Amino acid sequence: MSPQPEKATATPAAAAEAAPPGEYSQEERAQLLRLVHQTIEGALRDQRGPMDSAPPAPSPHLAELRGAFVTLHLAGTLRGCVGFVQPTRGLYHTVMEAALNAAFHDPRFLPVSPEEARGLEVEISVLSPLQPIVPEEIVVGHHGLVVSRGSYRGLLLPQVAVEQEWDATTFLEQTCLKAGLPADAWKSGANLQSFIAEVFGEDG
Repeated sequence: MSPQPEKATATPAAAAEAAPPGEYSQEERAQLLRLVHQTIEGALRDQRGPMDSAPPAPSPHLAELRGAFVTLHLAGTLRGCVGFVQPTRGLYHTVMEAALNAAFHDPRFLPVSPEEARGLEVEISVLSPLQPIVPEEIVVGHHGLVVSRGSYRGLLLPQVAVEQEWDATTFLEQTCLKAGLPADAWKSGANLQSFIAEVFGEDG
């Protein structure tokens, strides 16, 4: 069973500091970006889930288990953002599934229409495994955050803090609010985890 996808507030691609040194080649990035468009267009054309006939990953590297988020923009405006922090599929198929969810199952938006699909701009964030973190260790633009307590859980991608010009405290507070918790929950028992992300999009 696939893990539950998560929604992440995101804005257009941030400065290069939002990503660690690139693990993925330009060709691999281009393959994944094309894959998002092909997945969405195929779902619209065939009226079926694109995972029904998923092709094999084109390389062992893209078959490695990795979390990923797909962010869609239309005319510079967020149109969907969904992904998986802890996947059970390889990256290639995680990106396909995240593309499907971002386009058609982000509850903040109506499903993407065929007309909209032609103008979508894609950004992909490939995530490292989650690690515990304390507030003093947070580096804005480098770390993404997950805050959880009980059944409440919120995630923000690292580029969000850069785009919003937040400091580390504001980033913590906003992630708590995203989880449905009080803004100061990070001071009172909430679990803090971090990840880094390699972020790339069609704007380079």
